[in-house]
Amino acid sequence: MLKYIIKRIAQAIPLLILITVICFVLINMAPYDAVDAITTPDMSAAEIEARREAYGLNDPVYVQYIRWLNNILHGNFGYSLLSHTSIKYDLLIRIPNTIKLVLPSYATAYLLSIVLGLLAGSNKNKWADKIIDGLCSIGISMPTFWFSMILMYLFGFKLKILPIMGMHTVGDNSIGDFLLHFVLPYVTLTVGFLPDLTRFVRGSTIGQFKEDYVTVQQAFGAKKVEILFHHIVRNVMIPLVTKLGMALPQLVTGAVITETVFSWPGIGNYFVKAVQGLDYPIVMAILVLSSSLVILGNLLSDILYCVVDPRIKSMQ
Repeated sequence: MLKYIIKRIAQAIPLLILITVICFVLINMAPYDAVDAITTPDMSAAEIEARREAYGLNDPVYVQYIRWLNNILHGNFGYSLLSHTSIKYDLLIRIPNTIKLVLPSYATAYLLSIVLGLLAGSNKNKWADKIIDGLCSIGISMPTFWFSMILMYLFGFKLKILPIMGMHTVGDNSIGDFLLHFVLPYVTLTVGFLPDLTRFVRGSTIGQFKEDYVTVQQAFGAKKVEILFHHIVRNVMIPLVTKLGMALPQLVTGAVITETVFSWPGIGNYFVKAVQGLDYPIVMAILVLSSSLVILGNLLSDILYCVVDPRIKSMQ
């Protein structure tokens, strides 16, 4: 197991470097001059040139990349071009806010998907399956921002029972106030995560019912419920466990639209404002962070697969 983990980490390092190169090149290829974000129209050419020199924008591209990568490796993400605040400390403040929202939402969707997926898969083409699969189709096709606005209109404007903006009311940092602000984005994200997970469990369940061991159990007189909960669930959970690893990037960047709509002070809202303001150091930092989490999530998924399925260990 340790040898396999070391091997996977070694494979991930060149990929991470490649990702940093791609992110840096794409940002530098964008059709705008980065100095425009830190200057004003009334500045003279000399003042603009001084700003360019101060931020190292006159250096060759490869020099800028090496300097930026070296800073990233030392945990220094630089400073915002617009607010001049440290990106590192902005992230340290905003990442916990995103995790507070995304983690409960994903955990709820994960648990509900097991129940709904097993129910649908074990009743293929019956009314329960058709209802659940139909709702999943609606959920997948429904835009997150549209659903968010429906909830805001219904519970915020019409019924006036829930706040619709931010994480706290100004001057009130109580848990009760947080929970009131939490409800709408939580429901939005849970509904967003649920359809894909449910269909994944449903498909795995249907596939397991076609396996030979199910036929053998039926031949011995085992009931459908017994086969489902004693045998099929175990095999369905093996690929589902790997979804936990792939959920790691979601904890940081899985709520961009929802956070923006509800003005939740997390990474998503921070990223959108950076894009709108052409604040490229923030954009680059979040792109590298999210890409790194994708690689780390894949690694975690592989490790979890080895843990839950002994057959994988024997093939290492």
